[in-house]
Amino acid sequence: MCVFKFKKVFRLLRMMLGLGVFNPELFIEAALNHLERNYSDIDCAIACISGGVDSVTTALIAKRALKDKVLPVFIDTGLMRYGEPEAVKNALSGVIDLTIYDYSNSIVSNLSGLSDAEEKRKVFRDLFYSAVSNVARRHGCSYVVQGTTKADVVETLGGVKTQHNVLTQELLLKYGVKVIEPLRDLYKYEVKALAYYLGLPSSIVQRQPFPGPGLLIRAVGKFHVDKLSLVRYATKIVDERLSVRNYSQYFPAVWEYDVINEGYLGNSLFKVFSVKTTGVVGGSRVYGHPILIEDFNKRDVVKLHEQFDVVKHPHILISLASKDSGKYFIAVRVVETRDYVTASVPVIERSLLLKLAEELLENPDVKAVGYDVTPKPPATIEYE
Repeated sequence: MCVFKFKKVFRLLRMMLGLGVFNPELFIEAALNHLERNYSDIDCAIACISGGVDSVTTALIAKRALKDKVLPVFIDTGLMRYGEPEAVKNALSGVIDLTIYDYSNSIVSNLSGLSDAEEKRKVFRDLFYSAVSNVARRHGCSYVVQGTTKADVVETLGGVKTQHNVLTQELLLKYGVKVIEPLRDLYKYEVKALAYYLGLPSSIVQRQPFPGPGLLIRAVGKFHVDKLSLVRYATKIVDERLSVRNYSQYFPAVWEYDVINEGYLGNSLFKVFSVKTTGVVGGSRVYGHPILIEDFNKRDVVKLHEQFDVVKHPHILISLASKDSGKYFIAVRVVETRDYVTASVPVIERSLLLKLAEELLENPDVKAVGYDVTPKPPATIEYE
């Protein structure tokens, strides 16, 4: 299996520099030496770029080592934010020359009707790498350079959720490609240190993380085009309202406002949604119904999830605003994290959240908006 690993080099650097200390210069030197020594005679490699810091940093390192043998590409899956393909290409102008390949229609249509979170991720992976394989064959390339990181590997191998870019030998044979993954043993804060060392602008280094499956896993439950459009609409508003706050990650998710149970926590009414979302308990994946707490009475939101069985209810939200009409619920998710393996939830002033909720409610299809107050663990950052 041609998977590029730095475990021995990584451990050596740790010993040289002291436990817990990361030196971008030494890491890049080791990475370039490894690539030049082991991959200089390959036919070529396409570098899959999403616009995020992981994929861009990976492509730059590979390009520096292998020169013209690395061809940067952007696969448009149709699950992007408004104008994302062209925005990414423009943002990287002068840094990386990027070619866009549009597979949006086929990918979106083949995902329509899927509901289960793991199934959605695995079907997306198959569709995405089929597209990657097609692009690679166009250029006569046997290799794919991709920005897989430690968090991706930990979550996939631990069974929490399948990250589309963690591939087994069987899958590599299926798609007919070999992968080069220079950042596979790094956490996000280490990748950012590399990016700054390489001279990438802050707009790229601090760009909001965006999952490989895109808005697919933020259109929670049964996937269809109308729900995708609503998530895209909500994402634009949340980005505009929260971008100045510099939180690690913030985004909306959408699901049907379908309540299957109600109860009381003290004097506060809570509602259980029929949809299921993903969590991580004891290092393992759980899949349960999110809970919305109405008339929240200022209970300590940091520990609110401790009042429920997190195996059955991995995500707890507090109600922000609602109206009589509409069929969808929007969950606003904000977290602070360094490594993306664990995350905390910031306490945001209610006036800002209410203003955001009121704007989201202007869409006729939106019935209610809530704020997710669950850390990771027990909730995963993404809902699926």
